[in-house]
Amino acid sequence: MIERPRPIAVLNVGGVANVTFIGGVPDPYACDTGPGNALIDDFMRERTGLAHDPSGENAARGQVDEDAVKRVLAHPFFKQKLPKSLDRNDFRTWVAAQARLSDKNVSDGAATLTAITAASIAAIIPLLPEPPRTWIVAGGGAQNVTLMRMLQQWLAPASVETATAAGWNSDSVEAQAFAYMAVRHLRGLPITFPTTTGVPKAMAGGVLARP
Repeated sequence: MIERPRPIAVLNVGGVANVTFIGGVPDPYACDTGPGNALIDDFMRERTGLAHDPSGENAARGQVDEDAVKRVLAHPFFKQKLPKSLDRNDFRTWVAAQARLSDKNVSDGAATLTAITAASIAAIIPLLPEPPRTWIVAGGGAQNVTLMRMLQQWLAPASVETATAAGWNSDSVEAQAFAYMAVRHLRGLPITFPTTTGVPKAMAGGVLARP
């Protein structure tokens, strides 16, 4: 187990961003926080043909539309209590309209979408049992230098580091989590909790399929 100040928030930034809270509570807290990379990737693909914003280079050159960030975060989802979840496309139309992406150049659009991701992650803090002192970031978002910088700003005074810096393999954290759940299932231990999926009580899940 890593030695970091607790509580710890493990943040996975894939298409959607999700967080797992590790602190002084018996059951884990986990939920989706909002858009992750999906909206940035879709925007870059539509405007430039690139699959993503490499290392956040375009966002780094752009100007964040702070008013657009506020409009997007006015959506009720960001104040909704845990647990909660999203599909990668749930915010696509809302964000495009509220951020007025059609009026923005590539750099400003990328910067604003990256700020929306960072701000929506920070919006989860009041909904957690207590503010995390450490954030460990995994997934593709951990490779976005501009997003990591914005997260450090939005999540201060907590420390923010990549899973790789913490000694983990950032690209395999999610796969390892599924393997961990499989082992718990084999041992008859719960893998889902009221604080992660809203089930009425902690329970095992899945069906073991033998060859």
